[in-house]
Amino acid sequence: MPQMASVPSIGSANGSVMTLGVNLVEDASAPFGSSQSRESLRRIKRAGFESVAIIPFFWQSSGTSPDLVNGSALPDDRLRMGIESALNAGLRVMVKPHVWVPERWAGVVKMEAEADWQRWFDAYHAALMPVAKAAQDEGAHSLSIGTELRGTTQQARWGDIIAETRNAFSGKLTYVAHGSDELMKVRFWDAVDTVSASLYPPLGAPDTPDAWRSAMGQELDICTSLARKHGKPFWLGEVGLRSAEGATYKPWESAEERGAPAAPSLQLRVLSEWIALAKAHGIEQTLIWRWISDPDAGGMTDTDFTIQNKPAEDLLSAV
Repeated sequence: MPQMASVPSIGSANGSVMTLGVNLVEDASAPFGSSQSRESLRRIKRAGFESVAIIPFFWQSSGTSPDLVNGSALPDDRLRMGIESALNAGLRVMVKPHVWVPERWAGVVKMEAEADWQRWFDAYHAALMPVAKAAQDEGAHSLSIGTELRGTTQQARWGDIIAETRNAFSGKLTYVAHGSDELMKVRFWDAVDTVSASLYPPLGAPDTPDAWRSAMGQELDICTSLARKHGKPFWLGEVGLRSAEGATYKPWESAEERGAPAAPSLQLRVLSEWIALAKAHGIEQTLIWRWISDPDAGGMTDTDFTIQNKPAEDLLSAV
């Protein structure tokens, strides 16, 4: 695809500056530290993005299993290499762990007994601390203590997790809630530095941009209002759309859940609207879902979330 020169951060309506970046997932064909992954990072920078969220995966066998472990998808050495390589490419780095539950998602994590909660939090702490140390040692700008763990965030143990993470990591701490619904229920916003959420609300039909903007604006209004209440900036930790026909009806839906013809122009239009509204709401940072470490990922016939080798790779020239 044509590449555009690096551009400065995007100004918002209230005079603040929004940093725009991507969620970066390592692909086994292009591990962090490889020439392919470095080329992918250079393309992120050339496209004008300023930051990446690097994603290590924790793993547990089911939503009710307390036996969480730090998964093998991104071991410590490659996490460190990913942070180092991104910084060397001139990008700001957030480290953003996700919990992988086979054939489900992190939102189903919820223990059935108090003893299991204790085991789960002990295991989560054991998985998170090496990630926090790597983020600290390699110079990451920020760290999310978790992502979309909506079944856990009413538990008091998060206070201990946050305090212990601060002892290990001196950068900014956040948590990425699942939509405005979970964001409103989180009890520990005063203990972290920024309020964050991933937003995938239903947007309506593919030919109704006014409906898209209404749905987006409602979510952003709630999120930014709550952040102001706590005296914190708001970060949009994830926003994305498959490049597939009909993706606006269920923006969270994966390619595995529904087959559809490719629609790369729809992806570009929707993401452009998200960025415009994020700017208008004075959001400090927005991270697109997603970018892959393989520079050849995506393409015009791909129907997944990655924006690479599609019109949305040049998103910044469209807003």
